[in-house]
Amino acid sequence: MEIIRTVTGIQTKMKYLKQAGKSIGYVPTMGYLHDGHLALVKEARKEADIVVLSIFVNPLQFGENEDFDQYPRDEEKDRSLAKEHGVDLVFIPDVKEMYPSPMGITMSINKRVGVLCDRTRPGHFQGVLTVLTKLFHLIQPDYSYFGMKDAQQMAIVDLLITELNFPVQLRMVPTVREPDGLAKSSRNVNLSDSERKEASHLYQALKLAEQKIIDGEKRPVKIVEEVKTYLNKKVSGRIDYIELLSFPNLTEIETIHQQIIIALAVQFKKTRLIDNHILTVKS
Repeated sequence: MEIIRTVTGIQTKMKYLKQAGKSIGYVPTMGYLHDGHLALVKEARKEADIVVLSIFVNPLQFGENEDFDQYPRDEEKDRSLAKEHGVDLVFIPDVKEMYPSPMGITMSINKRVGVLCDRTRPGHFQGVLTVLTKLFHLIQPDYSYFGMKDAQQMAIVDLLITELNFPVQLRMVPTVREPDGLAKSSRNVNLSDSERKEASHLYQALKLAEQKIIDGEKRPVKIVEEVKTYLNKKVSGRIDYIELLSFPNLTEIETIHQQIIIALAVQFKKTRLIDNHILTVKS
């Protein structure tokens, strides 16, 4: 497994691999790898000749009061896991390498935003778009793999690839969960013991919403009310949002009769957790 830390280094390597006719599967991460990331690697390993994984905690997607400095990091463990699971190349730039000077170009988006995480994290997805645009240009993948847990991010990446004509095929991989249903996340280590027990209720709240829909409830406002009531009883964290929208367009709907996402976010003392469930409802 090869480690590359510079922009010129990754450009040279990817040019060589492309000229050799190798297909590239790319897994972008912010490190502190867990089973969710490794599930993406597994999917990449199935269809690509070369699997590239990047580790970069992108400061542009963190707000002033968010957890950039507290975001967990363990490069040695990450390299070991990547090698163990068949990654061929790991790109690990530092901030100065990716952003040698303040950006003179900013990415903006006016679709699939104004809801979910974008409502309370202004500028977050602009940062995501900026770093992914740079990384897609540097790595030139044939396939790129994203987990369904970050569903809004995935919907926005889909828009980025489609509207800017990146020659990349987006692969959407199901959320990997703990035995009690909690979505795997690098941020889970920041939960206290009591918060960790409470956090399993995020998934249970989503299952409650699904069951209400299966039972015939078609009013989004009613589903949201049920989920909010449940979470207020079960968790001490502050509910950031609970929303039910169309997917992947992320627009408000009055009646549930198509593919939808029910998504939520809860702010605990030191970390903010998100989760979602996507399902198709026939009219």
